[in-house]
Amino acid sequence: MTALTDPTALTDPVTALTGPGIDVTVPPELSARAPAEARGTARDDVRMLVGRRDGVGGVEHRRFTELPEVLRPGDLLVVNNSATLPAALPGRLPDGTPVALHLSSARPDQRGAHLVELRRIVPGAAAGYYPPEESPARPGLRVALPAGASAELVAPFTARLWYARLALPEPLLTYLDHHGKAIRYGYVDRDWPIEAYQTVFATVPGSSEMPSAARPFTAEVVARLAGRGVLVAPITLHTGVASPEAHEAPYAERFQVPAGTAGLIGHVRSGGGRVIAVGTTVVRALETAAAPDGTVHEADGWTELVITPERGVRAVDGLLTGWHEPRASHLLMLAAVAGRPLLERCYAEAVRHRYLWHEFGDVNLLLPDTP
Repeated sequence: MTALTDPTALTDPVTALTGPGIDVTVPPELSARAPAEARGTARDDVRMLVGRRDGVGGVEHRRFTELPEVLRPGDLLVVNNSATLPAALPGRLPDGTPVALHLSSARPDQRGAHLVELRRIVPGAAAGYYPPEESPARPGLRVALPAGASAELVAPFTARLWYARLALPEPLLTYLDHHGKAIRYGYVDRDWPIEAYQTVFATVPGSSEMPSAARPFTAEVVARLAGRGVLVAPITLHTGVASPEAHEAPYAERFQVPAGTAGLIGHVRSGGGRVIAVGTTVVRALETAAAPDGTVHEADGWTELVITPERGVRAVDGLLTGWHEPRASHLLMLAAVAGRPLLERCYAEAVRHRYLWHEFGDVNLLLPDTP
């Protein structure tokens, strides 16, 4: 396999990039504050708004359990098999101030540094955002972590993220299992166990935040997809920490597209089937591994690709995704897949019909054509 990018070279992140902007206001009560199971419904019974890029821009209101009937025999769903880490750690500054340290990269770069974010402790609530002018982060700052561990900040990567060297008493994944918890943002009502942040496909630990588009899948739905003749194939992309406050463009993330998945994509497309990405992480991985003609090749490395409507997409025909903030940078990718008119209609319909936002919320299936 070929490593596409040396992570030590990724020192010029695009931080000012914002999404195309969707002219809707999402009321706070539309944030999904708990997993579907805790809200009294099944994981796979969330709502699914289907939008079709067919010249009409038609939308349908469905349940996720109807996905096998919405797709066609011969379609291919590409899923992310990255498992979510308990990547939030309690820490203390040298003056004793408690902070939360969110780990954004499970694997260090070639200098031995990880990306981390410091967040302020808010009693009884999720850790809060530090505006850059208020952040205690500085080169050389040592953050004390549980069990005698520490993180020393080395240099800024963005105004929010810093390179840090970790000193741990045991391997990182073991240490996180012992002392970490799932990253939680203010719209979630409490700390939920790490199992709530795993998808049915999660087999390769490495994501700081859940690849949440796949959360509604269950073994039952997957079996019904197979019975319908819809194929499923994996990629791996380990997500870094997002920021619901800063709306930064995506930065470098570790990924792998296996040879079997690349070959299956070519086979499906040659037979007239559609390739549907489950999540923006899958789009990013496949588009990084795709040649200009759309042929997907086996690939292994780091990607810093930012997908915009101007670039377009080459390897995917549709996308299953969650609902993003109206100014999130991810909307650039969604507009590349669906086109802005359909995207605007989907978001207006989602607000009007009170779909739920964020990782525990409802989903949006963007398809290229009519059934």
